[in-house]
Amino acid sequence: MLLDLSPLRKHRDFRLLYAGQFVSAFGTLMTTVAVPVQVYELTHSSFVVGMLGAAQLVPLLAFALWGGAYADAMDRRRLLVASEIVMAFGSLALVLNSRLTHPSVPLIFVVATAMAAVNGFHRPAMEAMTPRLVDPGELTAVAALGALRYSISAIVGPALSGICIATLGYSATYIVDVATFVASIVALAAMRSMPPVENPAQPGLRSILDGLRYARSRPELVGTYVVDLVAMTFAMPMALFPALASQWGDTAKAGWMFSAMSAGGLVTTVLSGWTSRVRRHGAAVVVAAALWGVAIVGFGFAPGMWTALLCLAAAGAADMVSGLFRLTIWNETIPSSLRGRLAGVEMISYLSGPLLGSARAGWMASVSSNRLSIVAGGVTCVLGVLLCIRLFPAFWHYRRAAR
Repeated sequence: MLLDLSPLRKHRDFRLLYAGQFVSAFGTLMTTVAVPVQVYELTHSSFVVGMLGAAQLVPLLAFALWGGAYADAMDRRRLLVASEIVMAFGSLALVLNSRLTHPSVPLIFVVATAMAAVNGFHRPAMEAMTPRLVDPGELTAVAALGALRYSISAIVGPALSGICIATLGYSATYIVDVATFVASIVALAAMRSMPPVENPAQPGLRSILDGLRYARSRPELVGTYVVDLVAMTFAMPMALFPALASQWGDTAKAGWMFSAMSAGGLVTTVLSGWTSRVRRHGAAVVVAAALWGVAIVGFGFAPGMWTALLCLAAAGAADMVSGLFRLTIWNETIPSSLRGRLAGVEMISYLSGPLLGSARAGWMASVSSNRLSIVAGGVTCVLGVLLCIRLFPAFWHYRRAAR
């Protein structure tokens, strides 16, 4: 039942990558919370906070596929290092902006948009590296370890962000992010290089289209993209966290809500040993995504902070189950020569959903109420996910190959 740690013990480079990204994730999640909270404090508008997600979506769509193509054509470690250096400078720009007497909201939007563009190169390179650092039979354990890394950082990072914002201010919060990028770059520098496979496809439109054609030909992959996109677009309430926290007494407590979702995911991850015995991976993704929607409906009806946190923890647990099986399907079925390009497609599916969801939630709350925005989104999520069973029967019946 418990988490399998053997990939960390056996593989030095995987251990370095894991440790560096673990440290960096704390800073990234602190900034993920600090940016919308700062924007809300400067504008007092959930709509503007939602538009921040929409602004980040544009470069994500523009650069994720190109980033995947470059991850298949060049040394993935070098691409990762270059990306992290640029993002560290982005965090440094947020530091300088926060020290102004009147911090600039447009500048926050510009930096967030630029960092989303660079992330389009960073994430595919990292995702494409991982399967080459471990043995094929360890990929489910690797997915669980990645989930553990994210869950712990997403619990501690937002909580630290709330503390830093309240006691030290936004500048100190962003400085921590800069420092964690430096630590990650040091870990990456200690790894061996990872050149592309022999005779790689040159990055360009033809290479990208080859990756998209491959993804379209695999119904189990298309199903993972669509189910997650539906779940996150309709039921991601994060844009409303600052407003709800303010309603319940303290804007800085928005970090608690981010952390609650991750706490639920952490419990799922620690007890993830059972996932290696599940073969109906497609069905597992669908059921988990539907449960996410149900938990978000509960969050919408929550009368206070503590009930809301429990519902968000349940939502995070369901989302983590979905994520574990989606990542396993991707790592087990995609050839290494295409892993970067398909990682770009995956990135669009699992990051554009939350960004669209934030924009939807913020807009709907601005024309109705926070509760209606959340509950309507959760109900629509459940109905949309269940519809995917009929639309993608091959995904619903997809089974992991016996070993």
